[in-house]
Amino acid sequence: MDVSIIIVSFNTKELLIDCLNSLKKALKNFKNEIFVVDNNSRDRTVGAIKLLFPEVKLIANSQNFGFSKANNQAIKKAKGKFVLILNPDTKVFPETIETMLKFMEKDENIACATCRVELPDGSLDLDCRRHFPTPWRAFCHFLFLSKIFKGSKIFDQYQMGYLPQNQEHEVDSCVGAFMLVRASAIKKVGLFDEDFFFYGEDLDWCWRFKEAGYKIMYNPQVKIIHYKGAASGMKLTSKHLTKANRQSKKRALYESVHSMELFYKKHYQDKYPFFVNWLVLISMKILERIRVLSA
Repeated sequence: MDVSIIIVSFNTKELLIDCLNSLKKALKNFKNEIFVVDNNSRDRTVGAIKLLFPEVKLIANSQNFGFSKANNQAIKKAKGKFVLILNPDTKVFPETIETMLKFMEKDENIACATCRVELPDGSLDLDCRRHFPTPWRAFCHFLFLSKIFKGSKIFDQYQMGYLPQNQEHEVDSCVGAFMLVRASAIKKVGLFDEDFFFYGEDLDWCWRFKEAGYKIMYNPQVKIIHYKGAASGMKLTSKHLTKANRQSKKRALYESVHSMELFYKKHYQDKYPFFVNWLVLISMKILERIRVLSA
């Protein structure tokens, strides 16, 4: 088996159907399997997948287990040499997966790679190539210094804005919308950390790959389209597509900040003095409050 594609769905039926249709042309030249793990969607996703895509290996959960646990359910069953973590709110172009597989085959030190992830307006989804969020990088990002000093290697570090978007390069982390991962690397570092319910699990996974000596790569030779935020309802770019209600949006906003706290405590807390940790964690609590109240 060349590649196992894993898609976790939650109330994104129409987008998921479009995504699966786009995969038909993208997967015709090699052996593959597709898993859809549905986290108890209320939009009849399960019935639609059974009817329209009987070849898909469907895992229908009785509750929302979150992104990490749902992906892990399928990873444990996957037989591919590579595993592609793919969002349901994406469109894959015919040459994307084949090109990325060939890219991975050239260097066994690459644990994970992503392509150019584009938003519907043609701009880059900036989260698809990131440095790890140190306190300085997070400070510059959330206070918009990265936008004020766009392209600066000092202020525009987190989303690597100082590097050309059309240039292949190594990154600290890519985004969970499209992560092509070497199965042997997963066996070495383990599955997604299920403490991360929604958000942050991709950063944590890439951290562990890097710790194990692997490389994470960005290859803009090919691309996908990402209708970002369709499941969470958090992004204006997919506001017209989302089925998220106020409760699920508040949960997503809370988890977006909670994941930052988990990541910081797991990977940074022991590296910085008390006053830096206190300032960072207090700032996260304030941000969490602001985001939840804005829902």
